[in-house]
Amino acid sequence: MTTALWTTAAMAEAMHATRSGALPESINGISIDSRTIAPGEAYFAIKGDVHDGHAFVEAALKNGGGLAVIAQSQRAKFSGDLPLLVVPDVLAGLVDLAKAARARTQAKIVAVTGSVGKTSTKEALRTVLQAQGATHVSAASFNNHWGVPLSLARCPQDAKFAVFEIGMNHAGEIEPLVKLVRPHVAIITTVEPVHLEFFSGIEAIADAKAEIFTGLEPGGAAILNRDNSQFARLAERAKACGVARIVTFGENEHADARLLDVALHAECSAVHADVLDHDVTYKVGVAGKHMAMNSLAVLAASVLAGGDLALSALALAAFEPAAGRGVRHALGLPGGTATLIDESYNANPASMAAAMSVLGRVAIGPQGRRIAVLGDMLELGPQGRELHRGLAAAITANRIDLVFCCGPLMHDLWDALPSARKGGYSESSVGLESQLVAGVRAGDAIMVKGSLGSRMKVIVTALEKNFPNGADADDLTV
Repeated sequence: MTTALWTTAAMAEAMHATRSGALPESINGISIDSRTIAPGEAYFAIKGDVHDGHAFVEAALKNGGGLAVIAQSQRAKFSGDLPLLVVPDVLAGLVDLAKAARARTQAKIVAVTGSVGKTSTKEALRTVLQAQGATHVSAASFNNHWGVPLSLARCPQDAKFAVFEIGMNHAGEIEPLVKLVRPHVAIITTVEPVHLEFFSGIEAIADAKAEIFTGLEPGGAAILNRDNSQFARLAERAKACGVARIVTFGENEHADARLLDVALHAECSAVHADVLDHDVTYKVGVAGKHMAMNSLAVLAASVLAGGDLALSALALAAFEPAAGRGVRHALGLPGGTATLIDESYNANPASMAAAMSVLGRVAIGPQGRRIAVLGDMLELGPQGRELHRGLAAAITANRIDLVFCCGPLMHDLWDALPSARKGGYSESSVGLESQLVAGVRAGDAIMVKGSLGSRMKVIVTALEKNFPNGADADDLTV
């Protein structure tokens, strides 16, 4: 039996909506996509940058939607018998419903932001908390002006824990979102030089991230990276916002969740840490020191939200990367297999360095090579060319044998590489496909990464299509 998420009456009241047609008594979910809507869900006709959701209302209802939420200005386009809730503005109605969801929930809420690691930290929190009680977590990277209210409106009334990701490209974007979520715990994973096109420098990025403190519940806690260059600035902002407790994580000897030792392996890490005065040894089920570091913030947050530290630490062994953020695939090639690491979702200088560090530890076959396939890192402003060129150091340090580049900015890295490391270059990811497909061989480990706008998923898809049905990638040996 499906549990109701909202009664239609409660939805209408929260959104000040006018009812129309034969409405169901309740809905069991909320969708903004007519193609994937599940039976009994409410469809919100959001107007996006490309499409107006009102064009898909009838399709959503035909596909099983229980009702649709539409704007009053569009009401005349639909017949009177359709099950509709009519509001002045659909996005504003969704925000109102999110406010109602926040008002009714008793869940302990954690909000996550940061230049790097937001989604993986959110997903790690899902892993550690869901075994300790009903846990609601925002889907994918729903971290913007529509994603956050959608995620909050989807929060079930009986949730014990809720975790929301909050992102930004510009100053002023986090504050209204965090004031909607009103978390008990706020995490800033790190502050790095990303979105520099829209900021004067890393200090301005830190100030924008610090907006998350403005929405913390009274008595709430902020979790900050003690090793980050912007720690003092963030701590000062937190205190100025009246944050009751600042908890730190990192290798710094003064960190409240302190990394004491870490053994980095090809697909996981073994961590020894002091977390809030408790000695803990545990395994993180994904590779990379950056993941081990962020696990400290995850454990601290779980404790502050009322979770059990031992259970949380134990659960991290089962943590798996989110789609496009380090998921591994085995490729079947003549003579054996190759490992594909899909990091195609996004990229910036810090996450590029972390991904190359992971690639440097991946097992390869006897004739295999470590191959980085890199697309442009966007929104870096005037420093973009220099930051792309600077990736050459990480490539050398991590013993990466071959580099394929695409995009005008990556040409600066291409020019900086020695000829022995040059695998291929193209202006676009589509143009790089054939070069890469022709160039890989059994035993290789291939990591694909770039900003979302660089469309690196095209290359991941091409490799999977051309080399399907690989054996387990773990079978490769150095």
